[in-house]
Amino acid sequence: MGTQSSATAPTGIAVTTSSAASSRTLGTTQAALGVAAFSLTFPATAWGLESFGPWSLVAVRSVLAALIAGGCLLALRVPLPARRHRAGLAVVAAGVVLGFPLLTTLALQTSTTAHAAVVVGLLPLTTALFSALRVGTRPSRTFWTAALAGAAAVVAFTVQQSGGALTTADLYLFAALLVCAAGYTEGGRLARVMPGWQVIGWALVLCLPLTVPVAAVALSYEPVHLTWHGVTGLLWVAAGSQFLGLVVWYRGMAAVGIPKASQLQLAQPLLTLVWSVLLLGEHLTVAAPLTAAAVLVCIAVTQRARG
Repeated sequence: MGTQSSATAPTGIAVTTSSAASSRTLGTTQAALGVAAFSLTFPATAWGLESFGPWSLVAVRSVLAALIAGGCLLALRVPLPARRHRAGLAVVAAGVVLGFPLLTTLALQTSTTAHAAVVVGLLPLTTALFSALRVGTRPSRTFWTAALAGAAAVVAFTVQQSGGALTTADLYLFAALLVCAAGYTEGGRLARVMPGWQVIGWALVLCLPLTVPVAAVALSYEPVHLTWHGVTGLLWVAAGSQFLGLVVWYRGMAAVGIPKASQLQLAQPLLTLVWSVLLLGEHLTVAAPLTAAAVLVCIAVTQRARG
């Protein structure tokens, strides 16, 4: 009996290790899909502003996303979240559903998508900082060194792309950075105890009493000129960025941890710039591939660093 037990133990350990590795791989893939969805947010927002005012665009996108999420919650008969989770959902709602979309949309009225990309360039580092304060994570020095290097590379690139000038939109962008990092951190924490799609789903539904009247008022005051670009941009930021992207993003964060998942966003500004070329006709400089290489190295280091 003792011989048989010792013989089977390594197999059980191997299976457990393989399962954990598979879970981490799946989590990384989900977080990467979230980043890909988010990388389209700024170009899609620029399209949406062709048809809607900033307040109308943000409120309507939130209402549409909430309707999608609410339909899923109803169809699956998901019970109301426990009372102990509602404060966290309120933070997610304030940061991810309302704060970040509104502040970045206001910024994009006067800022290019390249300049706005500095926000997501700093977001991984800020999210890791919020995570350390909120949930007690303690990433290694190697992790922090790579994260700081990646953030510095992205910031230098995006500032160079915008000509190094600071605009009034910067206040919106830095405020958006802070509220989004708080929302990501709280959402990642909640995704450990409830499905990620329910985290963003309930946060969206929680905002309906505010977003519905704001949408009605904004649409009555801000001019609407429907175009193909405008409608497509609205639909993407509502379904892709506001709901589906956050579903896979929170699932990924729950699987691999908030700090490591957040570092995947170092690639987001570069993806955004690629979409800006393809969708908005903007031009990239020769610095783009050099920055891309530096960012990919930093991502590889942060994913391997123990935290």
